[in-house]
Amino acid sequence: MVDTAFEERLSARYDELKWLYCELYHNDMDAFRYFCDMLRRSYDARKPDLKALDRRRLNQPGWFRSNQILGMMLYVSAFAGDLKGVQKKLPYLEECGVNYLHLMPLLESPRGRSDGGYAVSNFRTVQLELGTMDDLEALADQCREKGMSLCLDFVMNHTSEDHEWARKARMGDIECKKRYFFYDDWSIPAQFERTVPQVFPTTAPGNFTWLEDCRQFVMTTFYPYQWDLNYANPVVFNDMTENLLYLTNRGIDVIRLDAVPYIWKELGTDCRNLPKVHTLVRMMRLACEIVCPAVLLLGEVVMEPAKVAPYFGTVEKPECQMLYNVTTMASTWHTVATRDVRLLRHQLDQVCALPHDYLFLNYLRCHDDIGWGLDYPWLRQFGMEEVAHKRYLNDWFTGRWPGSWSRGELYNDDPRLGDARLCGTTASLCGTEAAVYEQDEDKLDRSISCDVMLHAWMLTQSGIPVLYSGDEVGQLNDYTYHENPEKWDDSRYIHRGNFQWDLAEMRDDPETRQGRLFAALRKLEEIRAAETVFRSDAGVYTLDTWCDQILGVGREWGGERFVALFNFCEEARTAWMWEEDGFVDLVTGQPVHLGAVNLPPYGFLWLKKGREEEAK
Repeated sequence: MVDTAFEERLSARYDELKWLYCELYHNDMDAFRYFCDMLRRSYDARKPDLKALDRRRLNQPGWFRSNQILGMMLYVSAFAGDLKGVQKKLPYLEECGVNYLHLMPLLESPRGRSDGGYAVSNFRTVQLELGTMDDLEALADQCREKGMSLCLDFVMNHTSEDHEWARKARMGDIECKKRYFFYDDWSIPAQFERTVPQVFPTTAPGNFTWLEDCRQFVMTTFYPYQWDLNYANPVVFNDMTENLLYLTNRGIDVIRLDAVPYIWKELGTDCRNLPKVHTLVRMMRLACEIVCPAVLLLGEVVMEPAKVAPYFGTVEKPECQMLYNVTTMASTWHTVATRDVRLLRHQLDQVCALPHDYLFLNYLRCHDDIGWGLDYPWLRQFGMEEVAHKRYLNDWFTGRWPGSWSRGELYNDDPRLGDARLCGTTASLCGTEAAVYEQDEDKLDRSISCDVMLHAWMLTQSGIPVLYSGDEVGQLNDYTYHENPEKWDDSRYIHRGNFQWDLAEMRDDPETRQGRLFAALRKLEEIRAAETVFRSDAGVYTLDTWCDQILGVGREWGGERFVALFNFCEEARTAWMWEEDGFVDLVTGQPVHLGAVNLPPYGFLWLKKGREEEAK
């Protein structure tokens, strides 16, 4: 049987791909022909079972929108030592209900100059201590057999200074220099610096680094050892797309496009979210649709909804299938500290107004810090000024505010601007660390209630919920990073500690905090997977509760109605609801009358009313 899939897919997309490519790269047909030949090579290298997966998922185009998908992100080394270790621990992940596994950066990067693996020196080699590319492919194969999708970061804005291209550029190779942004003097970098914000103003100020050995400046938006790639050079786009497809051919299901808003640079702009970024992402989407249509693109766009949504593209010209719901995450922690749900409701109304085709990844914590990119113009009506409010949030979550039970650390603290970000595990930020230290059972109960309530809120949102490894057993902050010279200046390692398997062993003991938390989360996750009202295409909206400490959320699908209430306060509160009868508590199975609804400290309710014919 002749395989014509590649030709058919390329033919269906050829005109748009050629138009986009030639417009961006000034009709460079030699580069375009090379790109098309590269797509053919990548397709030919794709093994039969992956091509079979492509066919199955093409017949199920909405497979990734299921309410039965539950994600987890983890560091291979912290979780199980290496890739073979992760493979051995897959039964534990299955027990957690995980079927979407995000492995944090694991490609080759230099020790001490990797930014947690985000300075890649070889896109086709796994970090030595984690295993080999064969190990990664074997893990992907095993995950696929278990119905588990594998996500991997693709660091596309830059390479490590140790990458072959960078090393050759440093030695004077002209073609490799064209892959980056090299300047002989400060004149052009100075023009960039006038309009381009700094990502890390305290730990890595500026956007350029002086290279003493070659007497030139190179653009380094993030850290000096991360050299920005020049996507105005078609060779860069061709080769980076080939690297992406190489990873998909190892069995990676989801490619996380790291720092994607930064990948196009133009003088006189802030070099963020420029129109040509979307051209590049659209072409990458087309490349995947041609070579590996089972693969999804996840855009890392850590910005407000108005700047995030364009990365979905349009109905006619889609870009990423999934994006992070970062604003809701930050607004959630703001609400924990203020006990005021008004901003969270305001932000959720914006998300709910977006098309139902937009799929977000929802999370409470991730590998990174929590940045307070809140809607301060909106908050100002309540007397909340940006600098003062950020200081309050950071003081609360680091335990410096009187009465705070939260324990975290600041990241990139800039006392002049009061613009520090926050780090810490979910359990420590919820108060569990302080309660354990003080041996206070009441505080421990409260912290677990807060932890469970926040996860219930995350699971209520539309999209794919993603746990951070260790949160399922209430892992606390790991302060040992202070003793490691390679980590002690990066407080994000406070929540990147080794997974504590002794805690996981207590997950079945209801007398332990680990057992209580694990059981509560599993029950909620199982309810979500069983109830179709949690589908991503369900209608979602906020509800009036007449209490600023209680968030109300409604969902509707297929004649079913769901109401969720969340008390973000450490004291009992009452929601005032005017609803018809017929609601049942999905957690307890008991009927609930929606009138004056009393919620305990950090309490929540998941209520559902079935189809009319079922309610009679």
